[in-house]
Formats: sequence, structure tokens, C-alpha cells
Amino acid sequence: MSMTINKATVKRALAAHSWVGLVCAGLLYLICATGTALVLYEEWQRLEQPGIPETSSIEPEAVQRAVENVMASEVGQMPTTHLYVHLPTDALPRTTITTDTQAVHIDEEGSIVAPEENAWAEFLLALHYRLNLPAIVGMTIVGLMGAMMLSLSLSGVLAHPRIFRDAFRLRARRGDQTALADWHNRLAVWTLPFGIAIALTGSMIGLYYVSGYGMATSTYAGDTEAVTTAIFGAEPEVASDVANLPSVARVLGYMDANYPAVEPYYVVLHDPGTAGQHVQIIAEHPQRLIFGEYYNFDGEGRFLSTVGMSDGTAGQQIAASSYNLHFGNYGGLPVKLVYIAFGGLISVIVATGLYIWFAKERRRGRPRASAKAAWDGLVIGTPVMLAATLALRLSLGNAVPFEAVFWIGVAGCVGLSLLRSRSSRTGADRKDGPVHVERSSA
Repeated sequence: MSMTINKATVKRALAAHSWVGLVCAGLLYLICATGTALVLYEEWQRLEQPGIPETSSIEPEAVQRAVENVMASEVGQMPTTHLYVHLPTDALPRTTITTDTQAVHIDEEGSIVAPEENAWAEFLLALHYRLNLPAIVGMTIVGLMGAMMLSLSLSGVLAHPRIFRDAFRLRARRGDQTALADWHNRLAVWTLPFGIAIALTGSMIGLYYVSGYGMATSTYAGDTEAVTTAIFGAEPEVASDVANLPSVARVLGYMDANYPAVEPYYVVLHDPGTAGQHVQIIAEHPQRLIFGEYYNFDGEGRFLSTVGMSDGTAGQQIAASSYNLHFGNYGGLPVKLVYIAFGGLISVIVATGLYIWFAKERRRGRPRASAKAAWDGLVIGTPVMLAATLALRLSLGNAVPFEAVFWIGVAGCVGLSLLRSRSSRTGADRKDGPVHVERSSA
């Protein structure tokens, strides 16, 4: 039995197929471009609030006073379940405390200086991390784009057997298309190790919920919390009876005396002010890719254990290393500059890949003018709107609705490009005029 599909249906299916591919490529380009900008995450925060006191370190006693001051400022409000103290680091030499209801900067004496106002940096983080969507949906989409990028990198190598042999050789220009394809292929080779590392770690991070659910189903009888516990450790039982705040100063003093080779940069108070409270120190291990090790203390400041990020199972250490490898949070500014350079090149590779495809389609008699115009608008609109939202932040303050401005602005750039393309095609048709064919009488 044969099935016949009319040409109009086939044409619509091909058009839909092309637009789906364009959307996927657009998401990949957006993720690459925003990831490149996000390398300077700490620097953007300092740019947003230039007048905040900065120090290379803070005394444990000052941290204790800061915690007490912040908790006192929340008397009468809903009790906070977590309090985070960001200690000064080379990348961000500021002390900041975040609770469930506020985030404030702290001076070297432990006094509250000002609210934290880095809405643009947080917008950029959410845009890259989850496309400003709810976490499960957004991160899964980003993870799938990472997997697609990994597939494109490997399949691109297999599709061009001479690609490594010709890595530093450009063919004689027979037209712009040849030069564009050559540069696309050469840049892909030069950035291949970086691209694979970024794509692999990005897919691992983004598909956390999917892989975690699969592991829970296959290994832990559907218990997703058990998967998190296996990697990051278990949460102690919550006891809500009121208690004095833990001695953060004692905890930091213990770290300095017993783990002098590590560098604490985060203090986490779980259920502060309750009988079930406990403290975690996240400390960086120099010369390691892991984002840090968790050091657990009870509410009295007594050391309990480490989680195992630095010396636990291979899975724990790999998971702990994926973040720094993906975001370039190691090696200081030189590494960040390398990530910016390679991230920019990968964005160019994604953009030129679509332009090469558009040129091939045009040669086959399928110009794809609308799709190309939409792509032009996205490629140009993404960096333009990132710059525009940053300018709005610096000129108007922290309360700008960055998500709405960015997405509406990008959509506007795409729409304007489509209108210009349609207008130019209409003008060309009018210039050519109608074609009259004389019919001879028989």
C-alpha cells in the first residue's frame, strides 16, 4: 500500500523542519553568547555596585558580628531557613550575607553597609543557566543544547576527514562562501578541546534533574533525595526549638588551625537560631578543579565530617569539578580571558554554521529568506540587548525588568529584520515588474 502526500504538505513539513532547526540553533547561540559574558560574573557585580567596601580577608569575629546583625534585623519576620556568608575572594573581595528575605554587604567590622544590588548579573546567570525559565524546564533545555553541541563537534570532525590536516590552511578564495566555510571549519578545530569540555560539562549540569531522576529510579527505588545525599551529603533532622546562634568565629578558627591549606569562601548556616542548626564551610582546594569541599559542624561549632568532594568517590569528584571547568572559575583573570576568547569563537562558529547552510539552500533553489532574516536579527540582537540591559542597569538602577526588556528586545530585532527582508524582496519584485509572455495564435 502506497501513501501519497501532496506537494503542499511536503513543503509545509520542510518549512516546519527548518524553523525547528533554526530555533534549536538560536538557543545554542544564545547559550554560547551569554556564557561568554557570564565568565565575568564577579566583575559585573563589582561594576553594578562600585562603592562597596572591599577587603582581601575578614576576621572570624567580624563574621560572627555580621551574622548576629543580620539575624537581629529580621526579628519579627518569618524565620530564615538558610543564611549564606560569602567571604572575600580574589575574584570578588566583598563580604555578603544572604538570607531567605534579603542580601546585604558587610564591612570589615561586621556592620551592614548596604543591600546587595546586582540584579543584572543575576539576570545574566539565570539567562545562561536556565533561559529565565523555571529551573527544571530551563536547565533541561540548556542541558539538551549542550548535548547537541557535543554531537555537532564530534560529527563535524567525522564529516571532514581532512579537517585536522588542513587546520592551518585556507583555500584560495573562490567566493565569500568558500572563505566562510573554511574559517568555520578552522575555528572549530582550534576550539575543539574547549568546545567538547564546555559541551560535556554543560550537558552534565543542565541535565541534572533528568539524570538524577533516572539514577533514583534505577538505583534508589525512586528516591531522588537519596541521589543528592550520595553526592552532597545528608541534611540533619530539623529541630525548631529556639537556640542561640552558632559560633561562626569558632568554626572559622577551627578551619584555620586544622585545614590551613584550604581557603574557605562560603559559610552556610542551616536553620539558624534553632536547636537543629548546623554550619557548613565550603572551602576551595588550591590546584584542584573541584569547586570546594563541604566541612560540616554542629550547632555548637564542633567539627563533624567532610562530604567527600575532594577525596570521596570518583563520581563526587567529577561532579564537583564540572562547575569550575564549565564556568572558568579557576586560575584567575588569565583563565577568564581565555574562556572569553574561546567562548566568543564558539559563538561565531554557531552563527556561521547557519549562514553556510543558508547559502547551500540558496544554491539549491530554496533561498530561506525569512529564516535567514530571523537569524540575522537573533545574531545581532542578542549582544545588542545584553549591552542595552546593562546600560539600563547602570543608568536607571536595580529595578529594571531585565528579563522582559531582553526578550522583547530580541524579538523586536528579529521582527525588524524580517520586515526589512520582506520589504527588500517586495521592492525587488516591483523593480523587476511583471513578466508578460506573448502567446502565438495557432
